Amino acid sequence: MFGKAGRAHGAGHVPLPRSVLVRILSIASAAALTAVSPAGAAEAAGPAVAKFPSGFMWGVSTSGFQSEGSYPDSNWTRYVQRKAAGVKDPYRDSVDFRHRYPGDVRLARGLGANVFRASLEWARIEPRRGVRDQRELAYYDDLVRRIRAAGMRPMLTLDHWVHPGWVADQGAWDNARTPSDWLRHARSMVERYRGQGVIWITFNEASQYIYHETMSRPLNPVQLVTMRNALIRTHRAAYDMIHRVDPGAPVSNNVAYGSVLNGLFDAALFNDVTDKIDFIGIDYYYGASLENVTAVHSLTGEFWRIDPEPDGLYHVLKNYQRRLPHLPVYIVENGMPSDGGRPRPDGYTRADHIRDHLYWVQRALAEGVKVIGYNHWSLTDNYEWGGYRPRFGLYRVDVLTDPALERRPTEGVAAYRSLIANRGVPSGYVPVRRPAWCSIEDPVATCFGRTPAPPAPYRALY
Repeated sequence: MFGKAGRAHGAGHVPLPRSVLVRILSIASAAALTAVSPAGAAEAAGPAVAKFPSGFMWGVSTSGFQSEGSYPDSNWTRYVQRKAAGVKDPYRDSVDFRHRYPGDVRLARGLGANVFRASLEWARIEPRRGVRDQRELAYYDDLVRRIRAAGMRPMLTLDHWVHPGWVADQGAWDNARTPSDWLRHARSMVERYRGQGVIWITFNEASQYIYHETMSRPLNPVQLVTMRNALIRTHRAAYDMIHRVDPGAPVSNNVAYGSVLNGLFDAALFNDVTDKIDFIGIDYYYGASLENVTAVHSLTGEFWRIDPEPDGLYHVLKNYQRRLPHLPVYIVENGMPSDGGRPRPDGYTRADHIRDHLYWVQRALAEGVKVIGYNHWSLTDNYEWGGYRPRFGLYRVDVLTDPALERRPTEGVAAYRSLIANRGVPSGYVPVRRPAWCSIEDPVATCFGRTPAPPAPYRALY
């Protein structure tokens, strides 16, 4: 399913000075006036919607620090302890995935998922330089074993923004020794799980990793550039290493899509490694258009105040595929935060969100985009890099008020299970959210052309 590479929210987003934003918008507007509308984007009503193929990869995503609890010394435990930028809640033991993972793996399999994404936490495995914690290695061994025994494929992230305390003490990515330390650890993990069908992710959302380090350490501009360059070199070396150690295993990184700032997000790592990925990994949470500027709430961390723009995912998929037509595309993260688990004021539900986004993925499939997988972020609520207020989970967990940490299904569980079982939305499905007018994802088609439209009137949310 994965070919060889050709040559060519969980996340916060980067605030920029107004002058920079104005410049970016000006460039985007100029490009819009000269670009060519992508094929199929200006279709009339009544478009074809492809069913997902039988081999499609349906997944759920988790990450170590956000969900495991019982976390050892690391850059992020230190940020929480000293209440760095954006930290509002104590970490406690998060949702205690570390001790409840067998049940969570069963929940994922109960959805019909065939991919389970988790991270191998360097801080847990190597709490001191050269000292590997055998108990924690046994935990990851059993996690991978259970994922595979449940009929799911492991997607393993080697770095989800967290490194050991001793790495932080040596200057993290400022230190020229850190890339070799990271690669030594990564190689040991790839050797341990080679031949087990793993899909490897090197660095989760490099742009947001750099952003959080910039805000939390903080980094000065020189350190920021040093970290960026180190991540690029390390990913490139990791790609080659993984293909030597685990031949045939697909390798990529997942890029955070960032609306008007996407050029900057891609520049963090993605643009410099497109010859060292086997698939395009995309994380899509929100878009932006002239009638929907609520993405600005990402700058304050109030993600639940953003109005979802499902059709933006269609444009994003087409744009990335056009840039790298030889590679397949995997949606590594997609989800919707609620405000502390409360319903949205407009009535839009997690089930609506999943169905609407997958409708537009099916539209992209019908128009030739090689989408091979989709992961919902996340299986359960978790620690969203400073707090428990944003809730992304298919299963709700009230960390601050429920000592039992009970997993309670949201309406998204039944919806996602049905979509997997039926290989997508049913024929004639009408998205709850109408397509945006003048979307930043494809301004030519949506400002000056005909917006892709469902075949029937919209349900009233506006």
